[in-house]
Amino acid sequence: MNEDRFNIDIRKFLKVVGVTSQREIEKTVRDALAKGAIKDNANLRARVTLSMPEVGLEHVIEGEIGLA
Repeated sequence: MNEDRFNIDIRKFLKVVGVTSQREIEKTVRDALAKGAIKDNANLRARVTLSMPEVGLEHVIEGEIGLA
């Protein structure tokens, strides 16, 4: 295995995940605020599931995002 290539590809993947996830969260939360579906002081639960079926990886990350 080429460790350098592996590391670079992981970093590229995680960068795309981070940037696109942030955009989606921001858009969705702003839309929900505009519709009155949530309050501007809400604490929102978040969950991300990372999976790689070829190697049997299933990793769940949970957290909270506060708006105030």
